[in-house]
Amino acid sequence: MRRSGFRRTAGLLLAAGLTVSTAGCGGGDPAETAGSGQVHITVACQPAKTAPENRKAWDDDVAEFQKANPGVIVRSTDQQPCFDPKTFGPKLAGGQMETVFMVPVTNYDEVITKRQALDITPYLDEIKNWKDLREDVKELVTRDGRVYGVPNVHYSVGLVYNRRLFKQAGLDPDAPPKTWAEVREAAKRIAALGPDHVGFGEYSGGNTGGWHFTMHVYARGGEMVTPDGKKAAFNSPIGKEVLQYLHDMRWVDNSMGAKLYNGWESLMMAMGGGKVGMMLGAPDVITDVVQKFDGDYADYGITGIPEAKAALSGGEAYFINPKATPEQARAGMKWIDFQFNTVGKGRFDFARGKAIGNPVGIPDNDVYGDSPTGKAIQQARRENAVLPVENYRPYVEASATIPPKMEPPKAQELYAVLDVAMSAVLSRRDADIDRLLADAEAKANTILASNG
Repeated sequence: MRRSGFRRTAGLLLAAGLTVSTAGCGGGDPAETAGSGQVHITVACQPAKTAPENRKAWDDDVAEFQKANPGVIVRSTDQQPCFDPKTFGPKLAGGQMETVFMVPVTNYDEVITKRQALDITPYLDEIKNWKDLREDVKELVTRDGRVYGVPNVHYSVGLVYNRRLFKQAGLDPDAPPKTWAEVREAAKRIAALGPDHVGFGEYSGGNTGGWHFTMHVYARGGEMVTPDGKKAAFNSPIGKEVLQYLHDMRWVDNSMGAKLYNGWESLMMAMGGGKVGMMLGAPDVITDVVQKFDGDYADYGITGIPEAKAALSGGEAYFINPKATPEQARAGMKWIDFQFNTVGKGRFDFARGKAIGNPVGIPDNDVYGDSPTGKAIQQARRENAVLPVENYRPYVEASATIPPKMEPPKAQELYAVLDVAMSAVLSRRDADIDRLLADAEAKANTILASNG
């Protein structure tokens, strides 16, 4: 399932000037070390040949890095996606894993628990801005006080809204809703603009319904599963509140329209059509709505998810192969620092991104939060923006303080179960919310009992 804002293993390279596309792969043995004092490392996620400008940018970075680190020889691989859970284990066991490889946040636990990544605590001094990384993001790659990865992307769900419709409805697009009550009121006013206008769009199928139910539950401070991950926790007052809220918007306010959005593309297409006022989503929703569904960048803004106790989040980190020598580990950390964690270099070279035509300006990476490094990144992004960055300011300000929360175990299976509840409240006025949650809970407990 294609879902914007999540499952992105390479998309964040785009904004700075390093786009990763589908291409052939290259293997590499991290143990390659020459005898004359040279250290050979392989690094993942080189842009594909089908993205020549971005590939050249990457290759230029490799040359600059090698010049600054005499004796370190870098070989890049362009396997796409950079992380494939189906081939990860065999690739590592077969000695084909790169020295430096990327893992999406949904797979951190598995990689660390199975000892498929090196304990990099002794090498953290190579990450110059380590202290500026968000503490809550660093915690995601830390176990028992030991660090196993360097986060380089973090993003969380917000409220995407159509600024043009806000103006038409007499709402201030520079003061988007901060509470769920304000969302509900804004949705009513947008829906009143005329036929086919939808104040607030929400999913109901294709696993996207359960996915967005999770966003709502997390935002209100709820949980999807118990702390041990063995039982469902969403049949709660918060879970009921979520479904009741959506039910009332649909049937009392009539602000959600009559159409059911049963897959990722359906609501995105409606948003791009210009008659949907608001939806939950990460910043890259705006990019997709414009590039794939004919929206206009000037029309869209994003703010923090209202009253957020937490936000469903995504991201990625770079890890070091557990078979790496100490010399390779240190060289790999230097590369991670240079390419993915330095303002004005690699991922954060926004001037280069602008020069080669990338959509600079979307706030799709909040890994440094409101720290000095984070502020420098925000400033560089603004200075080189080709998009209306002021439209995204509410999100930047809000997201820096909202704790991230990861997807639950067995996420896709749980989402499928909860599609039923979401579809019911949006399609049936008489939906029995208590029964829907109880039925979903029973099915979810069976799924979680098989989690191993």
